[in-house]
Amino acid sequence: MKTIRNIALILVGLLLVVVAYGFFEPYLLDVTEEQAVVPNLPQEWEGSEIAVLGDFQIGLWGDNADTVEEAVEEIVERDPVAVLMLGDFIYHPQNATQEKVAENIDVLKPLKDANIPMYTVMGNHDFGLKEKNSKPLNEAAERMRQALKELGVQVLHNESIMLTTDDSTEDTSGLYLAGVGSNWMDEDDAAKALEGIPSEAARVVMMHNPNSFEKFPADSAPFAVAGHTHGGQIRLPGMPDWSWMDLTSGEEKHTDGWIEDYSAAGNQLYVNRGIGMSTVPIRIHAKPELTMFTLVSKN
Repeated sequence: MKTIRNIALILVGLLLVVVAYGFFEPYLLDVTEEQAVVPNLPQEWEGSEIAVLGDFQIGLWGDNADTVEEAVEEIVERDPVAVLMLGDFIYHPQNATQEKVAENIDVLKPLKDANIPMYTVMGNHDFGLKEKNSKPLNEAAERMRQALKELGVQVLHNESIMLTTDDSTEDTSGLYLAGVGSNWMDEDDAAKALEGIPSEAARVVMMHNPNSFEKFPADSAPFAVAGHTHGGQIRLPGMPDWSWMDLTSGEEKHTDGWIEDYSAAGNQLYVNRGIGMSTVPIRIHAKPELTMFTLVSKN
């Protein structure tokens, strides 16, 4: 009996240590270096760097806005040609919305001061959707959207734009960026997002929810990025399919990194783990991530 009690105490102690670490890991920013192949990439974009981050979730108790600030500092130091943000700026838009909007804008101001172009899409939490069938808070989402626009962030909603560099000319074919609307709002229209892009043009595609990726036809999204999953948030090492997000959600989860054999042929998706959290401010084996992509025309 004493042996059983001692084993139980050890297990409880280990559990407490793991939980304590879970409150610490959200502050361990992982700057991930990746290479992204973009077919028909213009020469002036070869080797350029793009920063990707998202899911700040400011407003959750114990949120880690400090880690967002650290990521922004890293981006400013590296001076990429663009920053792509993947939505979910606010966790509870119905609670002190204006205050949380202002907090997001404050942490992003150094990017504007550094003249680094910023682009984003909106996520489900920006509309107050903690569940897919929740009632959306459109006014709160519009407040966040307008504040981002005033900061100089281009908010893409089922549309595309041509990106430019200092070396771009009028004769340059350019690199396009397409962004789709919120999957949980049923506003992710891939066809509309792509309609302004010539069929052979180089492009980067961004979305909040990885499930939007299924809507892209073959060869239309050779390099795409998404967030939403928090890398599973709490997961077991070596078992990517066993995570808090997998066990508590009815959606299919594409947790993090390059997702193999997903969607149509010729398309490739990278899922960023984001910075914030959902439900509880804990991360275990799912460090917050800033992804720095180097663009190349071929492997």
